[in-house]
Formats: sequence, structure tokens, C-alpha cells
Amino acid sequence: MTMNIQECKLEDLFILQKISYETFNDTFKDQNSPENMKAYLEKAFNLKQLEKELSDPSSQFYFVYFHNEVAGYLKVNTDDAQSEEMGDESLEIERIYIKNKLQKHGLGKNLFNKAIELAKEQNKKKIWLGVWEKNENAIAFYKKMGFVQTGAHSFYMGDEKQTDFIMTKTF
Repeated sequence: MTMNIQECKLEDLFILQKISYETFNDTFKDQNSPENMKAYLEKAFNLKQLEKELSDPSSQFYFVYFHNEVAGYLKVNTDDAQSEEMGDESLEIERIYIKNKLQKHGLGKNLFNKAIELAKEQNKKKIWLGVWEKNENAIAFYKKMGFVQTGAHSFYMGDEKQTDFIMTKTF
């Protein structure tokens, strides 16, 4: 398998926006209204928002390439960039997405392992994430990787309030 992971930089902003739109839309469009999807995509992945996130020293983005094609990406947060107050000893996986056509090649697992590696390099004691309660495939994957549900929080898809499970893995 020709696969590699590279950190995403500010000059990759347009590529990041394209892969973010595509992967999020493909993952959730069938379970959400077109209006809520459009509202979320425009809010979360507009260029100004992504530039702000890329410029935050407490957030890091990584692209995974498969046969020289951007196949997906990872976003991790520490410190104040975390979407919940989890403290200095935690690293959050905020986003981990792979293009539908390139799933089942181990790319998500490689991005997941990159997040674990980053957490350990930074001497974090735990890694956590939020996953939609209806995303059964992702929940099963995270359980297989040693995560346990430790809570829940609200996630807004447009004007619809949804529940994300908070799942945590301690080292």
C-alpha cells in the first residue's frame, strides 16, 4: 500500500476545504436534511474558519495520502482548542475522515495511530473524541481501538440538536 501522512499547512487551505466538504457530506448527508447539511458545511468549513483553525498552535491537521491522492484527514486539539474542557493532559481527535471510495484500506487506522503517537509525544494521559450516537461503524471502530464511552455532549447540525458520545482512551 502506498500511504503516507503529512502535516497540513496554511498553504493547503483549499485542499483542506475540499476534503472536509467531501468527506463530511458523504458521511452524513443520508441521515440529515439538505438544509442542515448546507448550514453546517458553510459554517464549519468556510475558508475563514479553516484558516483560523489551521493558525491555532493548539490544533494540528494531517492529510493521509493513498497512491498520491489526498484520501482523508485528521484534526487534533490540545489545551484551549479542545471542544470540551478536558484539561492539559488530554488530546482531542476532533475530526478523522476518509473518502468513501478509499475506506477499508486501513487509512483511518493509520490516522488514528498518528493521533495516539502525537498524544504520547506530548505526554498526554488520555485521548478523547466525540462521535455521533448514530454512527455505529465509528463507535464500533473506537471501541475496538480501546475507547470507552465517558459522557455525551450536544452537537448542532444546522438547527438540529444531536448527541455525540464522548469516548476516551487512557494511557
